[in-house]
Amino acid sequence: MSHNIQGTKANITDVSDTPVMDPGTVSKETKATSGALKKSSRYRSRSLSASSTDSFSSASYTGSSSEEDESSPREKSQKNSSGFLDFCVRNINQHAFGRREIEIAEHEMPGIMALRKRACEDKPLKNAKIVGCTHINAQTAVLIETLVELGATVRWAACNIYSTQNEVAAALAEAGYAVFAWRGETEEDFWWCIDKCVNAENWQPNMILDDGGDATHLMLKKYPAMFKMVRGIVEESVTGVHRLYQLSKSAKLSVPAMNVNDSVTKTKFDNLYSCRESIIDSLKRSTDIMFGGKQVVICGYGEVGKGCCQALKGLGCIVYITEIDPICALQASMDGFRVVKLNEVIRNVDIVITATGNKNVVVREHMDKMKSGCIVCNMGHSNTEIDVNSLRTPDLTWEKVRSQVDHIVWPDGKRIILLAEGRLVNLSCSSVPSFVVSITSATQALALIELFNAPAGRYKSDVYLLPKKMDEYVASLHLPTFDAHLTELTDEQAKYMGLNKAGPFKPNYYRY
Repeated sequence: MSHNIQGTKANITDVSDTPVMDPGTVSKETKATSGALKKSSRYRSRSLSASSTDSFSSASYTGSSSEEDESSPREKSQKNSSGFLDFCVRNINQHAFGRREIEIAEHEMPGIMALRKRACEDKPLKNAKIVGCTHINAQTAVLIETLVELGATVRWAACNIYSTQNEVAAALAEAGYAVFAWRGETEEDFWWCIDKCVNAENWQPNMILDDGGDATHLMLKKYPAMFKMVRGIVEESVTGVHRLYQLSKSAKLSVPAMNVNDSVTKTKFDNLYSCRESIIDSLKRSTDIMFGGKQVVICGYGEVGKGCCQALKGLGCIVYITEIDPICALQASMDGFRVVKLNEVIRNVDIVITATGNKNVVVREHMDKMKSGCIVCNMGHSNTEIDVNSLRTPDLTWEKVRSQVDHIVWPDGKRIILLAEGRLVNLSCSSVPSFVVSITSATQALALIELFNAPAGRYKSDVYLLPKKMDEYVASLHLPTFDAHLTELTDEQAKYMGLNKAGPFKPNYYRY
């Protein structure tokens, strides 16, 4: 994709994550229209936007995210027990449930907790004012509280309208953090929440922690003078990194940015190992499917695709791969998977999973050919991979089955099962392992510390990879959990290899 995000609205959509509308341009007429759709009787269980009102998250172990009150949190007057008002969540009274989930996550996140303990006295983020736009769940809350322990002031919004754990957002608000997020936001809500984090009284952000590039996009477009005062951006998704490289290429990136998505610890652990577990979890929780003997096509054999393939193959699935990259296609072939074009297998497969980061990978033509009962879901960050809008037609009926599960019914009675309306299925329909998020969170925290404390001139207005030494440090923080003991180089061995005994141990071009 070569479109620049500063272009037309259509161009922006090409590289966007979840709701992509021009921030600040939603009119009252638009609100009325969406409200009319919400009450439409055409859909048997709910409207085409109605899963926005669902609060229940199967990732919420207490079940406390279930919320019958469908009124917008923006219409409520909210304050926590200390009288703090600068937040907007679904239900502040859920904070005790959320605090318990955060405590559970802390136990499973040894790396970020070790970093908090080691660096809290030094306060390396003192005077840092961070705008965060990420998934808001128990694991992210551990990161947020760590950043504050290290001296930062934060304002936080969600990067996905379905992945927020309401009780965790409530716990953060109760603790006095400016958080604006709830599960089931509308598109207008989504941009309003980010705007509340960027533009506030007596607030000039100097750092951005982004997941998908939406906070960066909004600040650059709506508050360009404020954006120029930012000292650094940390981005952790393929979609957001793609946007940053577009900005850099067009000379519109005026601040340094750190691409942590392509750091070794993020790529291998968050993308491969995490997805290897969470794809099974999300499909089981949402559909109760038996995997043995099922035919599955996975679009994309990057790290996410590789993780999904390993898990599904291990449970007895027959797995097909679609790929545009000959190197990835060769890897898939050598790993024992058949590489096909989607049209070759679309009539027979039981599950379709996208993991490319691209747009319109699965379109209406493909879905028309799917057999009845086929499950369709997305494991990539962007919600553009499955052309869900092509299913919003009068000839098709949407049936709400359970949270984040819709049956799309064709006139002849055929139905496909769409999960999370094409959004990130593992964070919408299940959860991800806290241990893996600890690795990613530690990487993000170190990147923020590096950019915030870097002397003038070290980083120019460009996109950088996380230094190898930091990748190794993140890994070392997590080794004690496994009682793993590293072998140390002797002086002679270090000299022979041309290495520092303390690392880094691999050159930047090394492929793990």
